[in-house]
Amino acid sequence: MAANNRRMSGKKGAQVGSGGQRRRGLEGKGPTPPAEMRKGHKKNRIAGAKAKQTARRPAPRGRGGRSTSELVVGRNPVVEALREGVPASTLYVQQFIDNDERVREALQLAADRGGINLMEAPRPELDRMTNGLNHQGLVLQVPPYEYAHPEDLLDAAHDEGADALIVALDGVTDPRNLGAVVRSVSAFGGHGVLVPERRAAGMTAGAWKTSAGTAARTPVARATNLTRALEAYQKAGVTVVGLAADGEAELGDLEALEGPVVIVVGSEGKGLSRLVGETCDHRVRIPMPGGAESLNAGVAAGIVLYEASRRRS
Repeated sequence: MAANNRRMSGKKGAQVGSGGQRRRGLEGKGPTPPAEMRKGHKKNRIAGAKAKQTARRPAPRGRGGRSTSELVVGRNPVVEALREGVPASTLYVQQFIDNDERVREALQLAADRGGINLMEAPRPELDRMTNGLNHQGLVLQVPPYEYAHPEDLLDAAHDEGADALIVALDGVTDPRNLGAVVRSVSAFGGHGVLVPERRAAGMTAGAWKTSAGTAARTPVARATNLTRALEAYQKAGVTVVGLAADGEAELGDLEALEGPVVIVVGSEGKGLSRLVGETCDHRVRIPMPGGAESLNAGVAAGIVLYEASRRRS
């Protein structure tokens, strides 16, 4: 009875079964969100209107040297992309979203980077933008990538007063492999990466992440026809070397790496396509005493780039 009397009394103070509500009420709620995220603020209303307009606008089609814009969806993918420095134009945040650690970190990273628009949008708009994917209230828009022209890679080598060192990818469709190749080209002093326009990986958010930021300083060029682009390089005095498991020579015996060279790497499964293989001046193999049948494009390119860098130094 004593317990019941205390529960029914009109005395002030903590009530039985409060569950620590008073204690939670004293906990901090994190930094004040930006004006665009505060309900009732003028910038919040403007951001909401812009978000609706953007969500209803069709995505641009890639044409010439530009890819289409891309959306990174979900709290963990958005935070990881922002951590890795993936270029972004807009961060969309769902209205009335639960403000957990990932949301707060995404907002802080976007604010620290600068140049990223913060847009608050209702859930139906984000559902429409992402075609119903589980966005968890966070959507990051990655702007179209500006591809270089194949000749730009030769110009970059000329400007440095160095022999061209370029990697071309033939039939490589995994963006992570492309990002790894970009990273290796940057690490070993290469002048860029060449990819076909069709049936090939492009500079997506995944490729940017794998490149670990090196894509910001290592150009990626796109060719309408890879074979013709390689023939143009040959006319400019560049040797085209293709990697093949049945290559006529071993990598260590190839003196062509000491001069201007394009290293062509095929897919792990199919290797070089027939026309590209016939265009190469040399077809070489990487010795693998361990017995592995093949290497993925990122690993293979890194090995050859190291050998080229070693010979040139």
